[in-house]
Amino acid sequence: MRAGGDDWRCAGVRWRPTGPELAWLHPVHGGRASALPAGRPLAFASGDARRCLGVRRGGRHTPCPVGAALTATAVSSQCAECARLDRAHSVAADTIADDPRPYDVYLAWFAPGLIKVGITAAEREGARLREQAALSYALLGRGPLMAARRAEAVLGAALAVPDRFPYAAKRAARHPLPTRELRTAELAELHGRALGLAGLPESPAVRAFAPVHHDEEFHLDRLRPGHGLVELSPGCAISGRVAAVAGPDLYLDAADGRLLLVDTRQLAGWALRASDPGAAVTATVRPPEPAGPEALF
Repeated sequence: MRAGGDDWRCAGVRWRPTGPELAWLHPVHGGRASALPAGRPLAFASGDARRCLGVRRGGRHTPCPVGAALTATAVSSQCAECARLDRAHSVAADTIADDPRPYDVYLAWFAPGLIKVGITAAEREGARLREQAALSYALLGRGPLMAARRAEAVLGAALAVPDRFPYAAKRAARHPLPTRELRTAELAELHGRALGLAGLPESPAVRAFAPVHHDEEFHLDRLRPGHGLVELSPGCAISGRVAAVAGPDLYLDAADGRLLLVDTRQLAGWALRASDPGAAVTATVRPPEPAGPEALF
């Protein structure tokens, strides 16, 4: 891979306390980010190939040694070998047991009847929930990693909550948006059941019920029915204004009136160059289709 301008590759959406950003990686120059506030014009054209982004660990990025090509529709931005290396030292893959940081156990609400139990490092202050596009969530407890992991396993089994469901169900719940009252009631019911269960590890400190909602942070009031799902290919153009960002999903208001949905998990790995904000959208845009069961991690 050359250390030229085309080597700046999109790394998808990152959630910061200030809001969502589009991240970029370069094999020599490191990383940078572009803020994605609602209303911002965004226009770009894709390069000639989508490539593996390598491994990021402990704040350090290691490029893929072979610059492996990726298919346009893959939701992972890593080749099989880099993904294997990444998961060899990962809390999500349960291959780390000695992380000294405290962890939060949470209930995440995605759609009616679709609530997930999970854990996240407390220092991330809810960023993991925004990355997953949880519409609402509530913390259950905080404690050491292994105690939090045990609590997650016990709660998941006892409450019979799924850890996989169609990603399309998460998108469908954003418009029309279920009321906060409904989300709060479902979370409160499970929160109460969870704290009443026997067999939970003692070390996580119980958290009082305090639901958090992401309506404003995601700008869900700017959504409308009938979005089109963008499929990238080499040399195609996308343009519009940022309407909303929910998890990895970037919604754009196109100049022709369409609402476009860009899954930035599939955007990651492409070299993108700026283009005319008024340029026509030449990427394939298709109606959203039901997705198969997919892990949330």
